[in-house]
Amino acid sequence: MTIDPLPSASETFEIRGGVELPARRRDIELTTEDGLTLVGELALPLDREPVGTLLTLHPLPTAGGFMDSHVIRKAAARLPALADLAVLRFNFRGVSSPRGTSQGEFGDGVAEALDLAAAVRFIEAEGLPTPWLVGWSFGTEIALKYGRQHDIDGVVLLSPPLHRTTDAELGAWAGSGTPVVAVVPEFDDYLTPTQAVERFALVPAIQVIGVDDAKHLWVGEKQAARALTEIVRAVNPDALPLPTEWTRAS
Repeated sequence: MTIDPLPSASETFEIRGGVELPARRRDIELTTEDGLTLVGELALPLDREPVGTLLTLHPLPTAGGFMDSHVIRKAAARLPALADLAVLRFNFRGVSSPRGTSQGEFGDGVAEALDLAAAVRFIEAEGLPTPWLVGWSFGTEIALKYGRQHDIDGVVLLSPPLHRTTDAELGAWAGSGTPVVAVVPEFDDYLTPTQAVERFALVPAIQVIGVDDAKHLWVGEKQAARALTEIVRAVNPDALPLPTEWTRAS
């Protein structure tokens, strides 16, 4: 387990870019039902227990998505400290990152059902509270297609393309009682807020949040911070607004 150091230049600094706030971080491995080992990381609040858990599902591996995709990396770097949340991130099968390479090969959104199941089992074994799935792009497809099979408290969808999720799979969420929040960029390449309202009409309880000026990849500090805010608004709204500065304890 590692506790990441804070920048040493000043006592108070701006939270942006690659800043990592204090947390209990440890490398973890997940074992799938088909015998693969997936690599990942668990980040916990430094000196208290988490009030909720984010199980993050990264963007499309064949388009460069991995556990370090920037919104997911920033969630792990900031939200244990700022919002008392545990953050689990991992590489889907066949995906590499500085943490390492998960065994197997890309399953085109089918075999990844086993990856999600392995992550849920890990969270249950660790006794982590109030698990929410947080998918981004391809990760939203995995959450929508397979999330209902698991005991979760809610789902946040960042930039859902709805390419792989069928109407039947989407409609199955109706009446589930599980909160689902779709955060949709105004200028998304695959699904705009207006289109999202139409597609998600199959499940009237799904909340669609359109984000002005944002794009599919949430590039830039302003967009990334907005994505993190919407995640926290769903899971632990008492932590809002998220601070933009951090003061080192003396």
